[in-house]
Amino acid sequence: MAAPLLETVSESLGSPEPAVRLILSILIARCVSAGAQLYHSVVCVLVQFLMLRLMGRTVTAVLSSFTFQMIYLLAGYYYTATEEYDIKWTMPHCVLTLKLVGLSFDYYDGGKEPSQLSLEQKKAALPSVPSLLEVCGFSYFYGGFLVGPQFTLRSYQRLVARELTDSPGKPPNSVVPAMKRFSLGFLCLLIYAIFSPYYPDSYYLTAEYEAQPFWYRCVFILLWAKIVLYKYVSCWVIASPVEDVELLKAFLLPCFSAFRHVFKRLKFLGNKTLSHVTTLFFLTIWHGLHSGYILCFTMEFFIITVERQALALVRDSPLLSKLASSPLYPFIYVVQQFIHWLFMGYPLVPFCLFTYDKWLKVYSSVYFCGHIFFLATFLSIPYLRKALVPKKERRDKKQD
Repeated sequence: MAAPLLETVSESLGSPEPAVRLILSILIARCVSAGAQLYHSVVCVLVQFLMLRLMGRTVTAVLSSFTFQMIYLLAGYYYTATEEYDIKWTMPHCVLTLKLVGLSFDYYDGGKEPSQLSLEQKKAALPSVPSLLEVCGFSYFYGGFLVGPQFTLRSYQRLVARELTDSPGKPPNSVVPAMKRFSLGFLCLLIYAIFSPYYPDSYYLTAEYEAQPFWYRCVFILLWAKIVLYKYVSCWVIASPVEDVELLKAFLLPCFSAFRHVFKRLKFLGNKTLSHVTTLFFLTIWHGLHSGYILCFTMEFFIITVERQALALVRDSPLLSKLASSPLYPFIYVVQQFIHWLFMGYPLVPFCLFTYDKWLKVYSSVYFCGHIFFLATFLSIPYLRKALVPKKERRDKKQD
């Protein structure tokens, strides 16, 4: 009964029967994961397909796609968000939003002259409007619809056509890489499962945490952050044990892959700092409407800026460069790693606690040490450059 039905459906769609079977299996998996909330993604996918068909390769189509998809996602956040970590339809939908917005950009790029496109845009540009089946397959592909990562429709088309392979003309040797990927993800998940009960988010809000000495509260942030990261990494790694080896290599952390895609689209601004700030602002609202996200990404930008200035200072200063290669380096390395992990976890506090009354309590308990440390470093670096960098080096730096 099922076989004749599949044949009828494939003939009416003009698509091969294996492709229809694959799409149906993915849709069933999606229905199981999203349940009755599946209609949210269906609406957005259909609207996006109609925009591609009816509005063509226009700036209006790109802006309309971005506006509709983001408003739909933000409305979902507004009506469903609580003060806890919400596993609802909005979690996979934020990944879908980036996919569909990126799809409109790639279709728009397909109408430009090749000389106007970067190498990455040439690889992603769509020469023709995709079919509804292709858009659905791309949107619900099992290797990326739950937690990402981001990939283009052209990459998906190449995967379906078996062009993404390490053995030309043959299926890719994917079993071993996929098992390695799964094993790594399972190991991260196991570490998180064992140690997370000892480092729960809720401990920050207890009287016991406040009663601990200052050094203990700081070290707890460091250890807690490492355990929390295992949770996210395990999801990202296990969720993408896809069929293709090259796609496996490209599947990095969703947030960073999203950052890369958005950042490069802002090249027209002509200023890296402005592009960086705009991208982080977009990622902030893309994650949700909690104040914790705003503070987290603001601090990330500030910390990255200070770290770059500090690295440039060490590189340009003969004294600091010599010190970094001296016998004191092991001690310097230990201190540097402690600061790195402590302040890597520091911005994660608002990211995981969400609301200002919670993260403000934690930062107050450690006397805003991260804010003070990086602000003091930022203000002192110009004076340190004058003292430690020769005038010739400073002059050459200004000319560069």
